[in-house]
Amino acid sequence: MAHHEVTFPITDPHEILKLRAGDEVTVQGHIIGIRDRTQIRIFDQGVEPPMDLSGAFLLHTAPNVRKVAEGRYEKICIGTTTSARMVRFTEGLGAQYGVRAICGKGGFPDVAIEPMQRLGMVYFAIVGGAAALETTQIEEIEEVLWEELMPECLWKFRVKDFGPLIVGIDAHGNSLYHDVQARAHDKLKELYARL
Repeated sequence: MAHHEVTFPITDPHEILKLRAGDEVTVQGHIIGIRDRTQIRIFDQGVEPPMDLSGAFLLHTAPNVRKVAEGRYEKICIGTTTSARMVRFTEGLGAQYGVRAICGKGGFPDVAIEPMQRLGMVYFAIVGGAAALETTQIEEIEEVLWEELMPECLWKFRVKDFGPLIVGIDAHGNSLYHDVQARAHDKLKELYARL
């Protein structure tokens, strides 16, 4: 397992190819908060996102915040939400908008492996229940767009030392989630055979 420090948005897609499933990653720069309603607006309703997502790292979240001025928010708690229900948007995010990394809770199913490999994307795993730590690693909410979808807006966070994250699915077709499921399936067969 290697450790990488990656700054987002990335401009060189080869940076993503250096990451292998199981590697540890610390993130600097900016990450974009996104959730179901935001992606439904983009893909199901055909509305172009009001920010550049090229090279972006998307975090599946709907944060708890406090409004301090028009268009300005301070963080209260910024955690992750379950990713699997949003897997259908993966290909569009990579192919149409150049997104390079996604992170959420619970992983992505196997259907995400092929498009992530073809489009040069990764899925990052984060420790569950670590919202308090994540919140401290987000230095500032710099921008909030589509506020009418609150809290499922588009959020631009500036982060410092965000992580550690684990590469759950890499851009080479490897998935820790697939491997764990395969081992569990084999173990189950072994246990049934003993009965």
